[in-house]
Amino acid sequence: MTWHTRWIALVARLSRDSRSLWRAARRSFVGRDRRAIADHAAFVAAGHEAQAARAAAVAAGRFTEVPFAGEPARHFMLYEPARRPPGAAPLLVLLHGCGQGAADFAAGTRMNEAAEDAGVFVLYPEQSMAANLLRCWNWYALRDRSHDAGDAALIAAMTRQVMRDHDIDARRVYVAGMSAGGGMAAVLARDHPQLYAALGVHSGVPAGMAHDVFSALRLMASGPAPEAAPAPTGSGGGIGAAVACIVFHGDEDRTVHPSNGHAIHGAVGNAADPASEGQSLQATTDARAGRRGFTRTVEFGADGVSRRELWMIHGAGHAWAGGSDQARHTDADGPNASREMLRFFLQHRLNG
Repeated sequence: MTWHTRWIALVARLSRDSRSLWRAARRSFVGRDRRAIADHAAFVAAGHEAQAARAAAVAAGRFTEVPFAGEPARHFMLYEPARRPPGAAPLLVLLHGCGQGAADFAAGTRMNEAAEDAGVFVLYPEQSMAANLLRCWNWYALRDRSHDAGDAALIAAMTRQVMRDHDIDARRVYVAGMSAGGGMAAVLARDHPQLYAALGVHSGVPAGMAHDVFSALRLMASGPAPEAAPAPTGSGGGIGAAVACIVFHGDEDRTVHPSNGHAIHGAVGNAADPASEGQSLQATTDARAGRRGFTRTVEFGADGVSRRELWMIHGAGHAWAGGSDQARHTDADGPNASREMLRFFLQHRLNG
């Protein structure tokens, strides 16, 4: 056999061998691809099943409009979880921002889903256009510096109505809000420390640092002046005096300056609370695909329970973190503020 004949035979054999190896490799890769696709499909299906189960549970709960006994023209929305442990339940009062209503705020924050899992009632007061044309809570108005009148008194009365009408644990009542609702929540925590066990503020402002529209706009645009002091209150307490507080704020918020979030977190009243004497920790979580990064500062009490938390969300604007991607004023890529707030709140109870 000549070298030429041997060369042709070698090439043919290598060609047959390579085709066999390619077919075997292709079968292996296809098998692995099919398994990976099947695994992914199972994962997605499990996620869809969990979402469907959660949606079914929320649908089983009651989300109704309730007339306010104090003023027939006013009402609020109330979510009653379908499944909750026996006995008195916790209550969260959640306040919407400007231009929002109770129903769309509930949908945007997805708080009812979190509340269903935690067995928490959620009261959504709703501002009327008669009280404010933009449906903002009047957190800065003179009449709201005291717990005797104004929006703060209205919301406190709604809170007490729900507590009377349902089996609510009076030691586990919390208040939170977004933007103007966050400012109003801070006023309520300041003026009604005997009613609310903890405070949550998302993209809001401290209480007592504005007295009219102009000072309110300055506070929102620039944050508190270094020498600013809170206005006196009817209860005599300072900003968030001795109240456990969790704050969320986007570090690119162009509507409410992020320094407001730092001011709420660093309120003198909290720092003066003897129970807050503990350890302070700060950690940054980097952004990843579809998720914003954030820096979380936590201050623990002597009992090891977090008394104050500040979540500064990197790259986020004026929007509720972790909310629905189909709603306004929400940021689905942020950490889940609704669930983190409930986790924080349920650690705390009123003394006595």
